[in-house]
Amino acid sequence: MTSPRFRALPLLALIFAAACAAPQATRQASTPPAAVPVEVGIIAINDFHGALEPPKASVDAPGPDGKTIPVPAGGGAWLASAVDSLKAEHPNNVVVAAGDLTSASQLASSLHLDEPAVGVMNRIGLEFNAVGNHEFDRGPKELLRLQNGGCEKNTRLQPCQLEQFKGATYKYLSAATYKDDGTTLFPATGLKTFGEGASKVTIGFVGLSLKTVPLLVSPDQLKGLTFGDEAEAINKAIPVLKAEGADAVVVLIHQGGTTTAKDPNSCDGFSGDIKPILDRLNPGVDLVVSGHTHWQYVCQYGQSGDGSPILLTSAGVYGKLVTDITLTIDPASHKVIAKKAHNVIVQSPGYSSARGDVPNTTAYPQFQPRGDVAEYVASYVKDAAGLITRPVGKLSGPAAKGSSESNNGGPLGNLIADSQVAGAKSAGSQIAFTNPFGIRAPIDPAADGTVTFGQVYAVQPFNNELVTMTLTGAQVRAVIEDGLDDDGAKQVLAASSSVKFTYDMRRPARSRVVSLTFNGKPIDAVAKYRVTVVNFLAEGGDGFATFKQGTEVERGMIDNEAFQEWLAAVPVRQVPQENRAVRLDK
Repeated sequence: MTSPRFRALPLLALIFAAACAAPQATRQASTPPAAVPVEVGIIAINDFHGALEPPKASVDAPGPDGKTIPVPAGGGAWLASAVDSLKAEHPNNVVVAAGDLTSASQLASSLHLDEPAVGVMNRIGLEFNAVGNHEFDRGPKELLRLQNGGCEKNTRLQPCQLEQFKGATYKYLSAATYKDDGTTLFPATGLKTFGEGASKVTIGFVGLSLKTVPLLVSPDQLKGLTFGDEAEAINKAIPVLKAEGADAVVVLIHQGGTTTAKDPNSCDGFSGDIKPILDRLNPGVDLVVSGHTHWQYVCQYGQSGDGSPILLTSAGVYGKLVTDITLTIDPASHKVIAKKAHNVIVQSPGYSSARGDVPNTTAYPQFQPRGDVAEYVASYVKDAAGLITRPVGKLSGPAAKGSSESNNGGPLGNLIADSQVAGAKSAGSQIAFTNPFGIRAPIDPAADGTVTFGQVYAVQPFNNELVTMTLTGAQVRAVIEDGLDDDGAKQVLAASSSVKFTYDMRRPARSRVVSLTFNGKPIDAVAKYRVTVVNFLAEGGDGFATFKQGTEVERGMIDNEAFQEWLAAVPVRQVPQENRAVRLDK
């Protein structure tokens, strides 16, 4: 017979087990702590344009006394340090760009097919980049090489001159750029996730070019590609990203606007071609990182999916600024509950030019160059140094390009047009026009007037050919009207010395040219004139469609070679100061 004492043991064991289990059951039934909001730092740039070295350019910003001061800024190694400083402030971070990181670049980058520009972006930790219009300048095959690496020769320049090119570690995004089979040239979207479990948040990115790329790039470089509507592509991507778990949607778009303010963090007087795109967006977009206009701003614009304004930013040009953006996301509701942004000036060493000194200021932090990036850039600059510093002629003084507000070529535009008439003399050139948007930098000669090849190349980095054609006087008037109409951005063509015109923007489109003369006499509508432009314009680029009507077409020398010859033809070339295009309504 079993002892009663031993029969009782199972009962005691059960009581003990229950007692031990009670606290555990209580813990299992308790509510886990609520997930706290998660902050993510988005570090954004745009329009770097291969600015490996400080570009001898400044950012206008409020000074200590409230007056605007110029702050010297830019350069790859300084940009790397600025990005590093922002990463340190944001444990959760991602670095993004809104296009035009390459092409229209400094000589050291351009001569090496912008491989070093990609190398700098790799080193600063860029993760996503929307494809800009200039990234198509050498055609899609070469752009794909920048993404994937390799040394295949797709242009007249030799790739991999200093190193085996491994390609971009970041991803190009192109939601509205389609191949013949209907697929996109690059992925439309990308995702990045931060944290784990209940604190996990995901940000979705959609990147795209502007639909007017065919007006900005030579058609020969875009064969097999079409560019769709930007808003439609974004609206299509929003539900896709949400279905993939995106708590926030960020648009990277190579389109933008301008403001009337000097403060890089202002949005006063905002206008531009991005506005109709934003106005057509469906709910769900939290942040738009923009570019293209080379302007800097931070705006609260429109409405996102949670009813708050869309945050809109741009960081100017040449790496002179970087945008520090913070999104605060509630992991429980999967919504952005706060957003803010600030443009940080990448202050680099002061500089001197023919326009005067631009010293450093204590009003803004001065960054130090990051060593590895500085060393990397120096290797490419050294390889190009002989060409960069070679004197090509002398100028009587600074040759300025027109302001962004006036959209004219200024004295430099006139100088370029004069050089093109001279460069196409054998083709019978009588008139030349240059588009202001094609003039990439001013020329500040040395104290003795010396201009280097590097400076000339910075002005005209595209190696366009001169094209001379026959146009009637009526067509000459029409090409000027092309730049003044209401389709796309307005540009006042810079003309050679043989042409002068007046215009009035109060008049209806296509009738804004009031007077037009050739060699001091009214132009004859039916007479024929030999007109020279670069091949980009001859193919209808920038909306100048009338040039495609030209006949008796002859191709000639490279534009920057014609400019060099013009400078070298006399001991000191005078910078034209006359106003060849006069606006009557201002």
